[in-house]
Amino acid sequence: MQAMAISDLLCIFGYLLITFSQNFWWLDIGRFSIGCGIGLLSYVVPVYISEITPKNLRGGFATVNQFMICCGASLAYVLGTFITWRTLAIIGVAPCLLQLVGLLVTPESPRWLARFGHPGAFEAALQKLRGKGTDISDEATGIKDFTEKLQQLPKSKMLDLFQKDYIRAVTVGVGLMVLQQFGGVNAICFYASEIFVSAGFSSGNTGMLAMVAVQIPMTGLGVILMDKAGRRPLLMVSAAGTCLGCLLVGLSFLAKEHHWGKDLNLVLALAGILIFGGSFSLGMGGIPWVIMSEIFPINMKGAAGSLVTLVSWLGSWIVSYAFNFLLVWNSYGTFFIFASICGLTVVFVEQLVPETKGRTLEEIQASMNSSLASPSDI
Repeated sequence: MQAMAISDLLCIFGYLLITFSQNFWWLDIGRFSIGCGIGLLSYVVPVYISEITPKNLRGGFATVNQFMICCGASLAYVLGTFITWRTLAIIGVAPCLLQLVGLLVTPESPRWLARFGHPGAFEAALQKLRGKGTDISDEATGIKDFTEKLQQLPKSKMLDLFQKDYIRAVTVGVGLMVLQQFGGVNAICFYASEIFVSAGFSSGNTGMLAMVAVQIPMTGLGVILMDKAGRRPLLMVSAAGTCLGCLLVGLSFLAKEHHWGKDLNLVLALAGILIFGGSFSLGMGGIPWVIMSEIFPINMKGAAGSLVTLVSWLGSWIVSYAFNFLLVWNSYGTFFIFASICGLTVVFVEQLVPETKGRTLEEIQASMNSSLASPSDI
C-alpha cells in the first residue's frame, strides 16, 4: 500500500512539473518522475490484486488493471487531438489523487501481513475482503502454512533468483516480458500515426482512432475469458494474432516498395495494425503481468518483481529508441523480425508457461519453485 501511495505522489509531482514547465529540464524531470511512479505501479498493482482475490476470480480481476490502462491510454489519445499537452498533463493528476484517497480505506494484502508477522491484522483483512459471513478458515490455514514454510528459508537476495530453486519462475517471468516488449508493441503504439503515414495514408489520425476502438473491446473480452479459457490458450492465441498483424504490416511496406498498388498496402497496413492491437489487448498486454504476480513466492517478490519490471521497461526503451533506425534500415524487414518474435512467443508459452487458472498462489508457487515444493507437487 505504501508503494502505491509513493507511486501516486511521484506521478502527481511529475504531472505538475510538466503542466507548469518553464524549460525542457522541467519536462525531463517530470517525465522521469512519472516514469518512476508508473514503473512501481506496473508491478505493485498486479501483485496486490493477485494476493487479495479468490483463485477463481484472480485472473479476471488482474486483467481489469490492463483494461483500465487501455481505457486510460485510449482516452489520452482522443483528448490529445483536442486539447493542449499542458491541459492533458493537469488532467493526469486527477486519477492519481483519486487513488491516493482510495488507499486510505483499502485493506492491506493479507499475505503481506502474514509474511511480516501481523496474524490478527492478516485474518481481519482477509475477512474484510471476503465478506463478514464468509468462512475463511481453510484459506487462512493455507496461507499460514505456506508462510511458515517461507519463514524457514534464508533471507532472499537478488542473486538467489538464479539458483535452481527459482530458475523456472525467473525464466517464465523474464521470458514473457522480453517477448512481450520485443514483439514490437511499443514501436507500433508509439509510432502508429507515423506508420500509417509511411504506409501511404494522408493522415494517421483515422488509423489511430480505429486502433483505439479495437483495443478496448478486445481487452474487455480478455477480462471475461481469463478465468474461463485459461492463461495459456489466451496467450497463444494473442501471440499468434500479433504475429499475423506484424506480417501484414511488413507486407504493406513490401507492397509499397515494389509498387504493387497503393490500395493494397493501405489495406494491409490498416488490417495489420488493427489485428496486432486487438490481439495484443486480448492477452499479451495483461497476462504476462498476471502470471508474474502469481509465480513468485512472497519472500522473492521484491527481488523478482524488480528484475521483471526492469527487464520490461528496459525492453520498452530499447525497442522505442531503435524503431526509427530499424524503419530506415529496412521497413518491411523490421516488422518481419517482430513477427518472428511473436511466433517464438507461441512456442515459449506452449513449452514453458504453466496454467495457473483455478489454483491458489501457494499451489502455483510450490509447483514452480523447488524449495517450496512438497513431494506431491513434484
